[in-house]
Order: sequence, then structure tokens, then C-alpha cells
Amino acid sequence: MIENILFDFDGTVFDTIEGITKCVQYALGKMGIEAELCELKCFAGPPLVDMFAQKYGMSEDEAKKATQLYRERYEPTGWSECSPFDGMHEMLLRLKSAGRTLAIATSKPEHLAVKILSQYGMLDDFDIVCGATLDGSRSKKWDVINYALEKLGADPGKTLMVGDRMYDVIGAKKCGIDCVGVSFGYAEEGELSGHGAVYVADTPDELYEYIMR
Repeated sequence: MIENILFDFDGTVFDTIEGITKCVQYALGKMGIEAELCELKCFAGPPLVDMFAQKYGMSEDEAKKATQLYRERYEPTGWSECSPFDGMHEMLLRLKSAGRTLAIATSKPEHLAVKILSQYGMLDDFDIVCGATLDGSRSKKWDVINYALEKLGADPGKTLMVGDRMYDVIGAKKCGIDCVGVSFGYAEEGELSGHGAVYVADTPDELYEYIMR
């Protein structure tokens, strides 16, 4: 039986694409790069430094600068440009009522995930919230997942990751746990199953049914 469920944040529990893309666009603009919002959805999920380097060929220093500029807008404004996916809060409460231990495992800075959950009255939906550190010492998805497993004292064989991008699947595999994908997030078509997600749920209710069986 699955006892512990780790949830990604962006694109899984919350629809945060507006705040993320606007802040990426802001950072790029400050660096003299024009980009349409529709081109920037790929930034939802992976560490920002990695994505700036990958998509725009930035050096490590440039990517770190872009990330600082991103936070320049995200900290005061971008964090609030989001909302939980329909039915997610209710589904989480059902899982908790069924005795499951729930955690957030996100590449988003931990304090921001806590801030958003608190704003929407959902902090108590989770037993712990684990995220990235601002200094980059914990940023890769597998680092965050390992950190969550350690904090929970969880048996990987009784733990499941839930996420919307390949980074969640890859990170879970590295930590020895299965990953269920959600199709309502930001993955490209076929991305989740192509990287080894054991199942892809189309709705929070479908996710609940899969976990409980």
C-alpha cells in the first residue's frame, strides 16, 4: 500500500504558469532578450538556472543573474499570480482522511511554496513542505525528493511521487520511487509516459482513485 505521497507544486497542485512566465519575460527583458509568454511555459518545473542556460545558451553566471532578476518580480508580485487546480484541495483532504502522509517536493524555493499554500489555506493539507534552497545547495528534483524522504523517514517502496513534468519522473526514479503524472500540468504530449510515469491522471479525482487502488 502507498503510505506516502510526494507532490510537485507548479503544474501539479497549483496552476502557476502566469506568474512564472511573466517573471521569466521580465528577467529576459532586463537582459535585452525579447520573448512571448507562450514561449516560456517550459520554465515551469525545472530549476530556473538550468532552464535559462538550456533555452538561451546562457553561461552559468548569466543564468544566475537571470534567476535573480526573475525573483526581483516574483517575490513582490509573481508568487500571487496563481491558483490551485480545481478539485485539488478536496482530493488532498480525502487522501489525508484515508490516512496517507502528504508532502510537497518542489524545485520552487521552499519559503514561496509555504507562502502560497498559506495564502490559500492549504498549508495543513501537507505534513511537510520541501523545496529548493535559495543558495542552490538543494535545487535538483532528486535532491528535493531525497530530502523529503529523509524528513518523513519514508520507505521508498511505500512512497509515490506525483508530478506534471519529466523532471518529476526522472527525479523519482533516481530516488527509487514510482511517479504518477498529471495531464493538467505543463508537460508536452507524451512527455510523462515517455520518461516512465507509471500512470497519467487527467483529473484530481482520477489521481485519487489510482492511489487508493
